[in-house]
Amino acid sequence: MQLDKIVNYHKALADPTRMRILLLLAGEEMNGQALAEKLNLSPPTVTHHAAKLREAALVKERRDKNTVYFTLNEDFIRQNAEASVNFIFGKGGREMEKEGVQEPLAASVMRNFFAKDGRLRQIPSQYKKKLIVLQHLAEQLEPGRKYSERELSDWMKNVHDDFATLRREMIMHQFMYRENDIYELNPREMWSKWEDVR
Repeated sequence: MQLDKIVNYHKALADPTRMRILLLLAGEEMNGQALAEKLNLSPPTVTHHAAKLREAALVKERRDKNTVYFTLNEDFIRQNAEASVNFIFGKGGREMEKEGVQEPLAASVMRNFFAKDGRLRQIPSQYKKKLIVLQHLAEQLEPGRKYSERELSDWMKNVHDDFATLRREMIMHQFMYRENDIYELNPREMWSKWEDVR
């Protein structure tokens, strides 16, 4: 039910510390230590709140060696804020009463295909959903960084056991390119966009 999803979204926001974390991340990507220093909190406290935000899909994270960096999941935040407004003021509430409004597709895919630990349960067979998964993975990689095949495979093993398929799909759908077994992200404009799939 759409109402439950809206309530869960706002529950994740309903904490001053979490709101301050989101405010800091609106400016730039930051790691947990930097957030702790800015907020004058202990790192475990920041880790706790960041985990709540990640579980609610409000932030994304990427790991660089032993450091975890956080960024806003801006599209998801905007979609759910809009869903709240539509529910209260617009047709959303009336439609929900009749048949229920579906949650945004990207949020649904993230919830259904990724476990809480960030691992991919399965690679979607449906093209549109697969592109959403691949985009999510691409967004965790560093633009401009050159990855060896082994380095990329080791990272992808943490996401899904069939890392070879994931690696191949990233090339096929223009998220990355490969030259002499070195992989690099393509510019975002080249990525296959799930929004364009009809």
